[in-house]
Amino acid sequence: MDDITDRLQGSPEQARSGDRFVEGFAGYRKLQRRIASVARRGIAVPYFEPRDGVSGSTIHWHGRELINFSGYNYLSLSGHPEVSAAAKAAIDQYGTSASASRIVSGQISVHTELEECIASFLGTEDALVFVSGYLTNVTVISHLLSRPDAVIYDSAAHNSIITGGRLSGARVIEFEHGDFDGLDEVLRGSRNEFRRGLLVGEGVYSMDGTVLDLERALEIKNRHDLLLMIDEAHSIGTMGATGRGICEAAGVPASAVDVHMGTLSKTLAGCGGYIAGDRALIEYLRFLAPGFLFSVGLSPPDTAAALAAFKVLEREPERPQRLREKAKLFRKMAREYGLPIRGEEESPVASLVVGNGDTCLLLSQRLLEHGIHVQPIVYPAVAQDGARLRFFITLNHTEAQFKATIPVIAKEWERLPAATA
Repeated sequence: MDDITDRLQGSPEQARSGDRFVEGFAGYRKLQRRIASVARRGIAVPYFEPRDGVSGSTIHWHGRELINFSGYNYLSLSGHPEVSAAAKAAIDQYGTSASASRIVSGQISVHTELEECIASFLGTEDALVFVSGYLTNVTVISHLLSRPDAVIYDSAAHNSIITGGRLSGARVIEFEHGDFDGLDEVLRGSRNEFRRGLLVGEGVYSMDGTVLDLERALEIKNRHDLLLMIDEAHSIGTMGATGRGICEAAGVPASAVDVHMGTLSKTLAGCGGYIAGDRALIEYLRFLAPGFLFSVGLSPPDTAAALAAFKVLEREPERPQRLREKAKLFRKMAREYGLPIRGEEESPVASLVVGNGDTCLLLSQRLLEHGIHVQPIVYPAVAQDGARLRFFITLNHTEAQFKATIPVIAKEWERLPAATA
């Protein structure tokens, strides 16, 4: 509430003056100025525009078919006939909603099937699914930690990690992206100042496509007696020989990581999140984590879709490797055209940092005119000078689509104002 009050301008009477009170918020006025500013430059705001059909390597948008790089249907399992059929069958059996929190009457058998499948797939003792990936991080981090503790995360951490840490009341320690040497030095001087420390990393960082150095993270965990939580939103199904994520990719047993987190909305073709780990952790969260306990159970179609997606992935374990080959090809072709694409070679997330937000919006708009859909990522999702185009590479992207796209990006990149490119 204090934060809202701070952002509210004007008198208390104005704050209570009806349904237009948000117009007095400084943040809202800043948003309106931002929209007006880009409009004066002839740049359209590209967000919240509806599309038709499944999000694949192409989408239909305002009657046009576009090459699509803004959806994270990494293994092309959303829209897969088997996955869609499972979701439809779950609706026929259970309806469209669990209709209650799981602790009362919202538990259905497919919830347990999915959780058992996740645990088996990852090699953990148990798992728990939540209705939102964002909520998973927020509620679990804020519930595991409290004021005597510390949450430790990379400067490139997702907002859900940052928010969970702030809500916990714990001390926050942020370190430069990938700088484990710097973190080690900080902890040498401060570890005795907090009780429990939770180091949170991401298997694949969502803004740059960089891959966590799990070996260094485990070294820091063990040296400074920390818990380690890995957010695998973008690495489950994409990293590791059979898509089991960062532990498989690093050749590390799942037990080395204390808390495995992931989403169901990317590789797994549904919506929601999960936590996997030892039985005590899952029992603790199942009975006591507010974001799980007081939320409705995961919807039947989303649960069934994720379960079916796992089954396809286990039956066709070559899918992750084929995706990584696509990601390498995209980067190879981008380098040939001089594009400074960020991210690891096999990462399905590839960023082109533009810098200036308005220039980034302009580049996205110009690509759209060529039939290429890639959304601009601007402040506050990234730093003021860190605006970028973020390309999600999926299994059904083709070499022909890359050949049609990358020369156009390079041409429009060269046309950008030199001071802001």
